[in-house]
Amino acid sequence: MSVIYLDNANATKVDEEVVKVMEIYFKEKYGIPGGEFGHKFEEEALEALEKAREIIAKKINAEPNEIIFTSGDLESNNLAIFGYIRSLKNKCKIVTSKIEQRSILDVFKYLEKNGYLAKYINVDNEGFLNLEEFERELGDAKFASIQFANKEIGTIQDMKAIVDLCKDKNVILHCDASHAFCKVDIDVKKLDVDILTLSSTLIHGPKGISALYVKDGLKLEPLFFGDARERGIRPGFIDVAYAVGFAKAVQLFKKEHIKTMKTLRDYMIKRLLEVKDSELNGPKGDKRLCNNVNISFKYVEGEAVVLRLSMKNVIIGTGSACYSPELEPSHVILALGKGYDASHSSLRIVLSKYNNMEEIKFACDAIIETIEDLRRISPWKF
Repeated sequence: MSVIYLDNANATKVDEEVVKVMEIYFKEKYGIPGGEFGHKFEEEALEALEKAREIIAKKINAEPNEIIFTSGDLESNNLAIFGYIRSLKNKCKIVTSKIEQRSILDVFKYLEKNGYLAKYINVDNEGFLNLEEFERELGDAKFASIQFANKEIGTIQDMKAIVDLCKDKNVILHCDASHAFCKVDIDVKKLDVDILTLSSTLIHGPKGISALYVKDGLKLEPLFFGDARERGIRPGFIDVAYAVGFAKAVQLFKKEHIKTMKTLRDYMIKRLLEVKDSELNGPKGDKRLCNNVNISFKYVEGEAVVLRLSMKNVIIGTGSACYSPELEPSHVILALGKGYDASHSSLRIVLSKYNNMEEIKFACDAIIETIEDLRRISPWKF
């Protein structure tokens, strides 16, 4: 069997149809978007860019002028936070959760070192935000950033409740929806969120491009300067080929893909939880991303499992400290109150629309076999 790729929380295979439409803007229509009266190449590029913006906007029921293209999710998250904070002029209280991505938490830590009051809200043992604590901390805050769904354990937050609390306290809310986009229905008008990060990388689009929804009328200060593109919020040329590819990936992501991934996810969770001393991290059912499986297996190191599975052409991830460049355990698993052992032994398996039941059965067999082999030689007593 060929490689079974199950690390789709980091990157996804680019759809062949995406590659085809992008190729045109690499080889034939390679101009840079111009103004209203540009030459043919500039006009073609501008038309393609604006069409891509319309497609992405329509997916979340936004207006095209509310979509700002960026170079990736990290830039979108940084721009959302720094852009709004800098517009306030004065230092203030800011609120986030303990299980956000590094591109959120590291920004908060930086601001905290520079005089801002940052609060990190606890989550329960399934990763759901403590709404009572969140409401208390919003009292004198100006800005909050809460993810829509968690990359590691798949928890989908009650974003409507979170948005409503922010509206009640007059707090601007940024939501990192990079892992939820296209997998969860998002209607920004109904949700009434202020700023939203959207990902191309995680829906079989190209890497190197992302988008930021910024509600019309909301002011963000730019991080860079040089021209007036992207409403002046994100100056600089946007790669048209990448924007077109992003939009095509959105069009190609269908509800039947979500249904199939849920079936595969549930099968995998059931099979793997049959292993002795295993524990699911995150919730079950519809409150979990359709493609996410995260399970801790006692008495094994996640890194060892990942490396052995890679030799069997099964590609997954882990929360093991040894697998982290910083040699730190998963801050998400720790926030659930499960401790270092659960983090070190956790496996993160994230499916895509390209996976099928034959692959998932093979992967389950390989994972179970690997865990049993490692436990036989484990120095831990059990």
